[in-house]
Amino acid sequence: MSIMSTGTSALIAFQRALSTVSHNVANINTEGYSRQRVEFATRTPTDMGYAFVGNGAKITDVGRVADQLAISRLLDSGGELSRLQQLSSLSNRVDALYSNTATNVAGLWSNFFDSTSAVSSNASSTAERQSMLDSGNSLATRFKQLNGQMDSLSNEVNSGLTSSVDEVNRLTQQIAKLNGTIGSSAQAAAPDMLDQRDALVSKLVGFTGGTAVIQDGGFMNVFTAGGQPLVVGTTSSKLTTVADPYQPTKLQVAMQTQGQNVSLSASSLGGQIGGLLEFRSSVLEPTQAELGRLAVGMASTFNAGHSQGMDLYGAMGGNFFNIGSPTVAANPSNTGSASLSASFSNVSAVDGQNVTLSFDGTNWKAINASTGSAVPMTGTGTAADPLVLNGVSMVVGGTPASGDKFLLQPTAGLAGSLSVAITDPSRIAAATPVKATATVANLGTGKISDVKVTNAQNPALLTPSSIEFIDANQYTIDGAGPFAYTAGQTISANGWSFALDGAPKAGDTFGVGPMGAGSSDNGNAKLLANIDDAKALSGGTVTLNGALSGLTTSVGSAARAASYSADAQKVINDQAQASRDSISGVNLDEEAANMLKLQQAYQAAAQMISTADTIFQAILGAVR
Repeated sequence: MSIMSTGTSALIAFQRALSTVSHNVANINTEGYSRQRVEFATRTPTDMGYAFVGNGAKITDVGRVADQLAISRLLDSGGELSRLQQLSSLSNRVDALYSNTATNVAGLWSNFFDSTSAVSSNASSTAERQSMLDSGNSLATRFKQLNGQMDSLSNEVNSGLTSSVDEVNRLTQQIAKLNGTIGSSAQAAAPDMLDQRDALVSKLVGFTGGTAVIQDGGFMNVFTAGGQPLVVGTTSSKLTTVADPYQPTKLQVAMQTQGQNVSLSASSLGGQIGGLLEFRSSVLEPTQAELGRLAVGMASTFNAGHSQGMDLYGAMGGNFFNIGSPTVAANPSNTGSASLSASFSNVSAVDGQNVTLSFDGTNWKAINASTGSAVPMTGTGTAADPLVLNGVSMVVGGTPASGDKFLLQPTAGLAGSLSVAITDPSRIAAATPVKATATVANLGTGKISDVKVTNAQNPALLTPSSIEFIDANQYTIDGAGPFAYTAGQTISANGWSFALDGAPKAGDTFGVGPMGAGSSDNGNAKLLANIDDAKALSGGTVTLNGALSGLTTSVGSAARAASYSADAQKVINDQAQASRDSISGVNLDEEAANMLKLQQAYQAAAQMISTADTIFQAILGAVR
C-alpha cells in the first residue's frame, strides 16, 4: 500500500467519472438518451497487522438513471398519441373535402335545384332546360369526384398499412437482436445499448401501440395493444397485410403464426396502424356509404317524380339520373354455388350499413357487419319472395351451402355511379301529363285545381275521361257511378286526380286527357324543384337537404373530435416526457457542478501522486 497507488486509483476513477460527465453533456440533444452516473466504491483494504489501511477508490458501475414506470407511461402515451394524430390528420382531410365550397356537394346541389326551379318558371325555354341538364351533370360529376377522393384515401390507408407493417417487422427484428446481445452480456448491459433498445421500442409502439415488459435476463418483451406478442426474448413475430375476403382492394393486418396468417382486429392495434384502421372503419367507410345513400336517395326520388311528368314530345318522363345497385360479395371460402342479386325496394328504409348474410343450411341470417347485432330480414330469397332488409331486396341464384357467407354493401361507392340519363333537353318531363278542363257550356260554378298524377304506371292514365254531373250532388266518370259530390273534394281515376270546388249544375261536364306534345305546362317541374325538401330518407323522417347537411355535420364532428382528442393526448404525452426527462434527462447545471467537483478531486489526486513522487525523490537523494 502506498500514497502513489492510492492516488493512482483515485486519478483513474475521477478520470472515468469526468469522461461520463462529458458523455452526458455531449448527448444532451440525443433523443431518448438517459443520463449516466458513476458508482464509486472503496478498494479492498490492506491488513497491516495493527489495522486495515485503505487502498483508494474504484468504479463499480456506470449505470443509466432511468425509471421503468416513467418509461412505460411514456410508451403508453406515445402510442396513443400516434393513433390519434393519424386519425385526426386523415379525418381533417375528409372534412376539408366536405366543407370546402370548391370540393363539396352543397353548392352544385343548390345550383341543380335552382335550375330546376327556373324550368318551372319557363318550361318551354330550351335554354333553361339545357341549364338544368348541365347543372345535373355537374352535380353528378361532383358526386363521382368525392367518391373518387374516398377511394384515393382508402388506397392511402392500404399504402400506410403496408409501409407500417414493413417498419414494424424491421423494428421487431432489431429489438430481438438487441435482446440477445443484452441478455448474453456477462456484466450489466451498456447504458447506451439499453437506450437504443428503448428508442426502438418507442418507435415500434408508435406503430402498433401496446406495452413493453422487462423479464429475467434483461430481455424486453413487447406486445400489441391487444396483447399479441411482437417480441419475446430473442424471437420476433412478423406482421403482414392480407386482402379482405369480401373486398380484395381492402387490406387487413395479420400476424404470421405457425405458417398461418391470423387477422388482427382494429381494436387490437394502436399507434399509427390503429389510427389508419380506425379512420377507415369509423370515418372513411361510413362517410362514403352515406354519400352513396344520399346519391341513391336523390336520384331515386327525383326519378320517381320525373317519371310522373310529360316531356315536350308528349311522352311520359323516364329516369333523369342513372344510379347503381347494391353489391353483394361472396366469401371466397363458400362451398355452394349461390350468388345474390340485390336491388332497392324501399329507398326510404336504406341505412347504408354493411350487412353480413349467412346460410345455416335451412335459413338465412343477417347481422350488422360493424356491430355484430342481428338485422331483421324477411323472405326466402326467391324471385317471388326475395330476402328483404333495410330497403334492399335480394334474390338468391344457385344453391347455397351451409356456412356460406356474403357481404351486402347497400350504398358503398354508389356515388361514383351517378350520372344524368338524358341528353336531350326536350326530354325533361316538366309538364303534368294530364289536364282537366271545364266544358265552356257549363252552367254551374265548378272550378278545377291541383291536377296531379297519382300513379304514373296506370295504363289508362292518358286515356281521355269525362266527368258528368247528374245533379248538384252526384257525378259519373265515363258512365260509371254515380258518385257523391261535396265542394272542394278530390276526384280521381286512372292514376290522376284533381280538386273540384264550387257548385256544378246538372249537365255540367269536365274532361281529363293527355297534356300533349309541346306543352308549356310546368306542373311537374314545380314538384321536381321541391324534391330536395322531400322527406325521402330514414323512414320518411329526413329530407334530402337534411341528409346532405347531416353528412357534412357528421364529418366535421368526427374531425373535430379526433383533433380535440389528439390535442389532449399531446398534453398527456408532453407531461409523460417531462416526467421521464426529469429523471433521466441531462441537466447542464448539474453536470457542470459534477464536472467542477470531479475536476477538483482529479487535481487533488494528481497532487497526491506528485507528493508521493517528491517523497520518493527525497528518499533517493538521502541515500546517494
